[in-house]
Amino acid sequence: MGIMRRRKRILFLVLSFSTGIWVWLSSHWGTQVMALPPPEDTPEEILRTEIIVDARSPIDGKPLNAAEYLELQEQLQQAPRPTLNSKIREQVFLLRIRKTLLQLFPFLDL
Repeated sequence: MGIMRRRKRILFLVLSFSTGIWVWLSSHWGTQVMALPPPEDTPEEILRTEIIVDARSPIDGKPLNAAEYLELQEQLQQAPRPTLNSKIREQVFLLRIRKTLLQLFPFLDL
């Protein structure tokens, strides 16, 4: 009986040690490759120095060239800003006050 126990212990130790080594090797197998960015990725240093000549319209998101974007910006600056009805403005103001009061005093339940 003592020989069988000794063989089982030795077998258990060998299997534990070999499994531990296998797990350690497989976990570190491709770590250097996974940490690198893909080769087609442009470095951030190069992207910072690029001059952007294309833009998108803030109105509808269509692509524009630099001249069209500048012209659209001038038109937007010249156009008057839309104004809200005074009743709507007052309602928004009261809703903001209500929200603030509920944050300060949640037990009010206005």
